[in-house]
Amino acid sequence: MFTYDNLSISEATLIQKELQAKIDLTPFDKEIKLVAGADISFNKFSTTVYAGIVVMEYPSMKIKQMALAKGEANFPYVSGYLAFREMPALQKAWRMLTLTPDILILDGQGITHPRRMGIATHFGIVENQPTIGCAKSMLSGKFDDLELGKFSSAPIVIKDQLCGHALRTKNAVKPIYISPGHKVSVDQSLEIVSRCVGKYRIPEPTRIAHEMVNLFRTGELAQGLHADC
Repeated sequence: MFTYDNLSISEATLIQKELQAKIDLTPFDKEIKLVAGADISFNKFSTTVYAGIVVMEYPSMKIKQMALAKGEANFPYVSGYLAFREMPALQKAWRMLTLTPDILILDGQGITHPRRMGIATHFGIVENQPTIGCAKSMLSGKFDDLELGKFSSAPIVIKDQLCGHALRTKNAVKPIYISPGHKVSVDQSLEIVSRCVGKYRIPEPTRIAHEMVNLFRTGELAQGLHADC
């Protein structure tokens, strides 16, 4: 399995800048039938990274299959460079899937990143896959105050450029932060993720991926492809 373990931070920065030139924010123009959520998990101080990808019907959110994989990562845990730790295990899980989602939503940043290269953007470019980043915290950008109601949203702006949206998914609950990764537009990313919201703060694709990958990490689910879930 390919890793980035031998890279320095300066080398990783150069890779991000090279990939940045390939970002495509053209709107996705096909009917969306399948979406997927991706997340990773790890034990503190461990080099093992656990990855999970859950494919779901859209917009019903019925689970079709999930892939669970793990890999070793020795690249340092540094904010803004987490893709270099997470990519190898995520790619391993991705290659297990027999269904290709139209849109992949990853837990983390898209272009709302200091170099526009969050995990969703990095993965999308490398795998030539339409992706969206859905993060629980802000890494880069500013937005105006949100109303307290569910589905209130506000544009996230970086250097006077619209890069994403903050979205409140429950009344009076902290928002999530949505930005395109690759091959999806900014406004479209908000629309797609909004339709994936259920009863919880976190949209269903990444919420279920989070649950499944933690069950995998604790030994309650096995590595591999789980079909007809």
